Amino acid sequence: MKLIESILADAAAIAAVRRDIHAHPELCFEEVRTSDVIAKQLTDWGIPVHRGLGKTGVVAILKNGSSDRAVGLRADIDALPMTEHNHFAHASQHPGKMHACGHDGHTAMLLGAAKHLAKHRNYDGTVYLIFQPAEEGGGGAREMIKDGLFEKFAMEAVFGAHNWPGMAAGQFALKSGPCFASSNEFRITIRGKGAHAALPHNGIDPVPVACQMVQAFQTIITRNKRPIDAGVISVTMIHTGEATNVVPESCEIQGTVRTFTLEVLDLIEARMKEIAEHTCAAFGAGCEFEFHRNYPPTINHEAETAFARGVLKELVGAANVQEFEPTMGAEDFSYYLLDKPGCYFLIGNGDGSHREGGHGLGPCMLHNPSYDFNDELIPLGATMWVRLAEAWLAQPRR
Repeated sequence: MKLIESILADAAAIAAVRRDIHAHPELCFEEVRTSDVIAKQLTDWGIPVHRGLGKTGVVAILKNGSSDRAVGLRADIDALPMTEHNHFAHASQHPGKMHACGHDGHTAMLLGAAKHLAKHRNYDGTVYLIFQPAEEGGGGAREMIKDGLFEKFAMEAVFGAHNWPGMAAGQFALKSGPCFASSNEFRITIRGKGAHAALPHNGIDPVPVACQMVQAFQTIITRNKRPIDAGVISVTMIHTGEATNVVPESCEIQGTVRTFTLEVLDLIEARMKEIAEHTCAAFGAGCEFEFHRNYPPTINHEAETAFARGVLKELVGAANVQEFEPTMGAEDFSYYLLDKPGCYFLIGNGDGSHREGGHGLGPCMLHNPSYDFNDELIPLGATMWVRLAEAWLAQPRR
């Protein structure tokens, strides 16, 4: 492993910034203090910043030489609406808010790279550092793009990374093509007719309609889409009724759909709507069908993935750069990849043994109240970003 000495020397100071951010978590589009901390650090290092894209986003601009080449590096900055179970010194000071996904660590790694790139300008071109709000459900990437990210900062490609518990620190994983799924939500309201439960023939019971519908949805996965295409329909909520002796007037079904392609998503949405409406009609009930598309699938570009793989192999050795098995989780980095070539990859966060005394009893997994980012990754992640930016700007233009 070939870590940059100046980054190693600054690692403790950057870790202190990370822990300060962890102690003061902010949710989607509320990251005012976090953005202030980021902007102050960058400004103190003499790095120009642009603020306000996506409401609370920060973009740092590092230019050197005369080349018009440019690359973007992204870190997310928001926290989750969770109550932290850890009790160490840097645990969340805001009940109901927690950095349970490591965005504080992503921010720290990119800040470490920023300081080195500002001081040691071993590149010819421009590096844009994107500190993005609202990844956790707010679509902050989409909002920064809407506010002119790629018009104001004309980068050729964009790269992002996420820590991954269970994968050893010092290892990376990536793949070209689909790596994270689309994220979508549905809500179906079945309108029946209330009645006494002892006289069900006087009403239209929405409960058996819901049961029939939920079962039928699984035939979309097993009988409508091709077996080789990935797709998930999960009904996660069914709400109905207020009394044991009353046939309810309505029943609400909610859940999520995940796919790796928009074609499969189109198929699933259309078939779900048909099944919902026709099942309700068969029972004499009414139907209200809502389907909301959140994040599109995250699809890495082949050339940029091969480039990132080469940089990572040079940094940690080929044996420590793995092929990533796609996950049905979602990531709003997908919006960047719709507009720009790029790659999103993983950096191992270890097994949780890095946590200090006072951590919660749960596992050190993403979106778990006992999670904490592994500060040992900061010098590795910062070195990674520096080497990737330098290598991109040094290569011949495609």
